[in-house]
Amino acid sequence: MVYQPAAGARDLLPLDVAQKSWIEDRLEQVFHRWGYHRIITSTLERLDTLMAGGAIQRSTVIQLQNVEDQELGLRPELTASIARATVTRMADLRHPQRLYYNANVFQRIGESKQNRQQEFYQAGVELLGSGGLLADAEVLLLLADCLHAFSLNRWHLILGDAGITRSLLKAFPSHLQDRVRSAIANLDRVTIDSLPLSDELTERARVMLDLRGNPIDVLQKVSSLGLDPSVQEAVENLKSLVELLHGSVAYTTSKLGTKSLLGMEIILDLSLIQTIDYYTGIVFEVVSDADVQARVLGRGGRYDQLLGLYHPQKENIPGIGFALSIEDLYQVLLSLEQLPQAIPASNWLVVPESKNAYSQAFNYAAKLRDSHNLIRVEMDLEQRAAESCRQYARDRSITQIAWIKADGSTIIEPLI
Repeated sequence: MVYQPAAGARDLLPLDVAQKSWIEDRLEQVFHRWGYHRIITSTLERLDTLMAGGAIQRSTVIQLQNVEDQELGLRPELTASIARATVTRMADLRHPQRLYYNANVFQRIGESKQNRQQEFYQAGVELLGSGGLLADAEVLLLLADCLHAFSLNRWHLILGDAGITRSLLKAFPSHLQDRVRSAIANLDRVTIDSLPLSDELTERARVMLDLRGNPIDVLQKVSSLGLDPSVQEAVENLKSLVELLHGSVAYTTSKLGTKSLLGMEIILDLSLIQTIDYYTGIVFEVVSDADVQARVLGRGGRYDQLLGLYHPQKENIPGIGFALSIEDLYQVLLSLEQLPQAIPASNWLVVPESKNAYSQAFNYAAKLRDSHNLIRVEMDLEQRAAESCRQYARDRSITQIAWIKADGSTIIEPLI
């Protein structure tokens, strides 16, 4: 029998880890520059925490049960866990809280999709305790900076607003709103045309399907739908956000009239509906065209009512964040030949020339390791012949050998 990982799981070998770490290190540097601090939450959570008041479907959670018959699950995303930790463990800290994470998540795949991956890696941020225009702009500019760190120049931001879209859906009969919402989310014109709607509502649904493109054009279309004052205010806020983004960073105009922000084109899409239903304000996806096929590299949005679900006094605290998919970033960077192609080489091979030199060799290796935080030192454990040691070092790109004698004397041999 050949033992393999469980269905939907996989092993990361040393080169996989080196490439994954290369991506994560660059993201972490960006997060640090923006003043964000890492948080690590439990992989295992209570099911009611993970479902976020029904915003996350039970069917997407890999569920477990402990001896006390508690309903537990593996986190399908990080935002709910961070919201729970913030209001219960960090309530005495001043806002805003700038937090980032780098962790694995687990998403249950339907029975018809056996052996599909169910464990994923994400890195992202949560900005908690700050609402409004400036907070939205910070998170989007931070997202742009993350992609800029990889020198990606063929990607675009799809920007929508869950509050506006939800308000537009209220015009439809309550028993049909979920079907209209699903059809719009999937850009399904056939379903829209087959629903039992009046001509006026069918046309409204068609317009909602087309609320995508140049921000100026989309904002003009949505304003023509006869909005109530609160929705019109949200539209004006969205317009101000787009203007602020364009004014914050150098940008150019493409042939389509869209703006390029740090290599990213902004596409306004008020038909954008996320599968997770706790968003209350802006929602967004970042899509790369650098690979053979377009890839969604990350998603996020504003959720001003989520933290209130976990707060002891049910106090709503504003929040906004995003998650980047390490796997999708990996695929894009691999196609661009930006990832390391080998695991890091050791700097030294320390070789004891006899059994009497073992202690001296370990001591010398320890001194080398103490001399620099990032140095890699290997010990020859096989008592190889001299030429075999040299070949071992060359095969692994080791640049220096330290030959250790029993009296502690050392001969340094550089390998070119």
